[in-house]
Amino acid sequence: MSRIGFSQRLALRQSQALVMTPQLQQAIKMLQLSNLELVEFLAAEIERNPLLEQGVEGAFERREEGDGTGAGFEEAREPEEASEYWRAGSAEEGDGSIEHGGDWAAERPRERGLEAEDFASREQNLTRPRSLREHLLEQIAADFSDPGDRLIALHLLDLLDEAGYLRGAIEEVAERLACERERVAAVLARLQQLDPPGVFARSLEECLALQLCERNRLDPAMQALLDNLPLLASRNIAALLRACRVDPEDLALMVAEIRSLDPRPGHAFDPPLAQTVVPDLLMRAGAAGGWVVEINGQTLPRVLVNRRYYARVSEAARSNAEKEYLAERLHAANWLVKSLHQRALTILKVAAEIVRQQDAFFRHGVKALRPLVLRDIADAVGLHESTVSRVTTNKYLATPRGLYELKYFFTSAIASAEGEEAHSAEAVRFRIRSLIDSEPAGEALSDGRIVELLQGEGIDIARRTVAKYREAMRIPASLQRRREKLFVL
Repeated sequence: MSRIGFSQRLALRQSQALVMTPQLQQAIKMLQLSNLELVEFLAAEIERNPLLEQGVEGAFERREEGDGTGAGFEEAREPEEASEYWRAGSAEEGDGSIEHGGDWAAERPRERGLEAEDFASREQNLTRPRSLREHLLEQIAADFSDPGDRLIALHLLDLLDEAGYLRGAIEEVAERLACERERVAAVLARLQQLDPPGVFARSLEECLALQLCERNRLDPAMQALLDNLPLLASRNIAALLRACRVDPEDLALMVAEIRSLDPRPGHAFDPPLAQTVVPDLLMRAGAAGGWVVEINGQTLPRVLVNRRYYARVSEAARSNAEKEYLAERLHAANWLVKSLHQRALTILKVAAEIVRQQDAFFRHGVKALRPLVLRDIADAVGLHESTVSRVTTNKYLATPRGLYELKYFFTSAIASAEGEEAHSAEAVRFRIRSLIDSEPAGEALSDGRIVELLQGEGIDIARRTVAKYREAMRIPASLQRRREKLFVL
């Protein structure tokens, strides 16, 4: 019978492990927050740390000059009284600039920063009912996989009023995004299928029609009633009976159903704040033909370390516990302002690189979206992909083409058949839609024929990919399209 012996001994082993210090966790958390969320976070930190106080306003900016290639990004310097916050040009941090061979000019902010007390507390925001915009944003994110269609949907969302009506012409959206009016109309039709029924209507008649359609009650008689709502308002029953071609009993039932509808579907939700989505970054055309990207001075939070107060209190401190507490608070305050500085620089570096790589979109519209993934930006600015992911989530950029979350500029790529630069998946979708829209009367391009045409244009794409994109755009197969055209003829 064998025996098993146990013994104790000491041994040294070397290993590598990533230790997340509280300070590092704080810096990562701050990077994920939007400017408005950061204001609330800093307000709580100022309450906990007596050495922190609200700072003066400042500005960060990146400018692209001349050829639109992104050359020339440099930090805009802060005034001396705020140097403890931004610490630009300090010995331990360097000058904070990113040189790409261009010239930059610093600009002072044009708007005062918002005070922390101007915003509701985080607890209030978490417990309040959702707004109509928040409700629709969730549905758009789930229902629109096509990046271009999603951008159009966001534009249309920005045109909604509090009642849920679309206040703006789709022609203006098409012109701003440089795409066909028919595409905007198709996106609008999909938006009108979202909850609540009746949202994105352009008139009371359309709002009620959408709700009736959702109930499967929009028959010709009901449509005639909607077309003659002024007669209903004036109680001209005789004229309504002639217009709808129904008897009085049916008309009474139809009127009762109309009155059961909601003419203002958006009012069922919590009223939005004065500005629900505030851009964290601003972009505008530069004087020399490039782009200027800067942190929004209206929402950028600023804090300072009050060293005079620290010196005065330190002299009065008597016990070791008091001195250790003050030293810990000073270290925490210094780390916080340093993290804020690095956060601003990181966000600007990422946003400026996105603008540089998507320059064609800003100049030519949706069809010119480039293929872009997190790794492209991470490699260009020297950051990890996870950092770029945090920066681009919940950060909004106000551009000449509208307001966008940074993550919406990422889209997959389709390889080039000739070994040249890859094509944006969105640009390929746009081309597929264009080919189908230009089909001759009575004919329809098969997916295989579309593949041949795209390959002739240098786009290497598989038939199943064409089918997937076509289905995502809710375009019927060639056989169904051919039957529909024959039916119309």
